Amino acid sequence: MAYDIKGLVKKSIYSDLLEIADNDCIDWGRLRDKTILITGAGGFIGYYLTMALLVRNDLYGDNISVIALVRNRERAQAKYGKALKRFDLSLNVSDVTKGINVAGADFMIHAASQASGIQFENDPVGTISANLSGTQNLLELAKEWDATALIVSSLKVYGTLHTGNECIYETDIGYVDHTSYKNCYAVGKRASETLAASYAKQYGTDVKIARPSYIYGASSLEDDRVWAQFIANIVRKQDILLKSSGAALRSFCYVTDTCTALLKIMLDGERAVPYNIANKASDVTIRGFARAACEVFPERDIHLSFANKEDEAEPVPAPGAPTPEILDAGRLNALGWKPAVDLKEGIRRSVAVLEEK
Repeated sequence: MAYDIKGLVKKSIYSDLLEIADNDCIDWGRLRDKTILITGAGGFIGYYLTMALLVRNDLYGDNISVIALVRNRERAQAKYGKALKRFDLSLNVSDVTKGINVAGADFMIHAASQASGIQFENDPVGTISANLSGTQNLLELAKEWDATALIVSSLKVYGTLHTGNECIYETDIGYVDHTSYKNCYAVGKRASETLAASYAKQYGTDVKIARPSYIYGASSLEDDRVWAQFIANIVRKQDILLKSSGAALRSFCYVTDTCTALLKIMLDGERAVPYNIANKASDVTIRGFARAACEVFPERDIHLSFANKEDEAEPVPAPGAPTPEILDAGRLNALGWKPAVDLKEGIRRSVAVLEEK
């Protein structure tokens, strides 16, 4: 095919895309000759999903058509480059909160959402709107086209929990202050799931719900999320300085594993039933992530230090502390999905992609 993806992206990115396109837990036959709309295609997850589907076409002739919905044409053109000349990829410049003008699709993945703390602080209305009116606009189209829709939710829907368990199950639900603008993301994601359940009940819409944990990978050197700052430190060969104890325990999942999980849930998940996405081999504290980042590249002699000396001691969980943000992925594993990338391998790949760029 003209403009083969292998010739358009760096070797390290192609290796990641190939891992998604070759994953045998996905029933690729059900996507053959289908059209897939991906909102948020200019973002981290949307880009990987879009490009992996095109790789699938290159390798196996699956004839999947991808409609990549983005908000910024110039940024998307810079991101996708010559891939936009392919017949199986079309760019749709739209704001999901104002409506989606697309002729039709068989599958839809709603990944359009602001996910940065800076965006929550400076644009809480835009953040919540993508998960309210944006989700409803998508579901209206899914109803009209009789399409399967996947809503990409978040672990943030759980809020603050005190279950006494070491992980969070899909049936858990905790406290979120819905009157605070700071929770525009969490409340928006909760509402998007309620919309999904409502469309499934009232109209029989085939809608699936995914709750990813902390997704990491080669985002960008300017990403303000803490894991991305650690990876940027490695790329810049800078020591990592923690301004807290880094005791928060979280589930992390590399971008390729997250993408295969999303496709698996879209095809095989139960209607309107949420599925956690997490990799048990990557459950780690913030300080543990930083330490792992240093250990992956011993030759760079990068060290972890703490701004406050009292934070250096290994943290001990306090009695009555909230349930950690560790997601149980048993429901997803039961579908046949298995993660392939552990934390250190994911960090190594992230650095490789950024350095190759």
